[in-house]
Amino acid sequence: MNKKAILDSIKKIKELSKKRNFNQSIDLIINLKQLDPKNSEQKVDLFFQLPKDKQKKPKICALVDKELETKAKIFDKVILKDDFQKYAKDKKLTKKLATEYDYFLAQANLMGEIATAFGKVFGPKGKMPNPKAGCIVPPVIPALEPIKKKIESTVRFVMKDQLVMKASVGSEDMKEEDIAENIDFAYNTILHALPKEKDNLKSIFLKLTMSPSVEVTDKGPVLHSKVKEVKEVEKVEKVKDKVEKPKKKAEVKEKVEDKK
Repeated sequence: MNKKAILDSIKKIKELSKKRNFNQSIDLIINLKQLDPKNSEQKVDLFFQLPKDKQKKPKICALVDKELETKAKIFDKVILKDDFQKYAKDKKLTKKLATEYDYFLAQANLMGEIATAFGKVFGPKGKMPNPKAGCIVPPVIPALEPIKKKIESTVRFVMKDQLVMKASVGSEDMKEEDIAENIDFAYNTILHALPKEKDNLKSIFLKLTMSPSVEVTDKGPVLHSKVKEVKEVEKVEKVKDKVEKPKKKAEVKEKVEDKK
């Protein structure tokens, strides 16, 4: 990918974005082609570490027993085995947990209990502890700090039911050169993981949390007012900038599901 085109596109989305009262994430959106989302063999699901710290740390919840209780206190939340049943009996509470945390770390010998208590909610949301991200650890381990550091620098690009993948690769207050390095690294990692490499790439976009999307091309950034590939519903999480409509829609949907 053309490094100058990346830098120009970063500058462009910053120009187009209004000043917000929070540090916006920079998302990389990859649109794919010649792949079948319904074919499990063609599914793309990648975890990898970025070369530059993206600054905005993910929230991590640890699902452990007493062996790791003290060591796990470095994470944002710790849920012990004794409390698993509380979540198993309360689907609404489990949904709230899945929404609030980005990664779940699990004690390996508890995976059966974790699947039973959390699987029905975590599974469809892609939040089950994943060994590819280093989120499953043994009950006896010297320290969890290296695991935490690895998870904080890890990004996940996954193709679900559409030919599109998206993840945060930085924050708007990072040096533009560092953001560009993360984008270039992510692009090349994804490219080499695709069956037909460039033949599976349709288009590449960048956007801030609350900015328009800009297509990255070798000729420079291109602003599209209506682009089918990026007309997905943008879930703006943990942002208190008076964005109430998405929140209300989610609450209504949750109530309907609970009634079912």
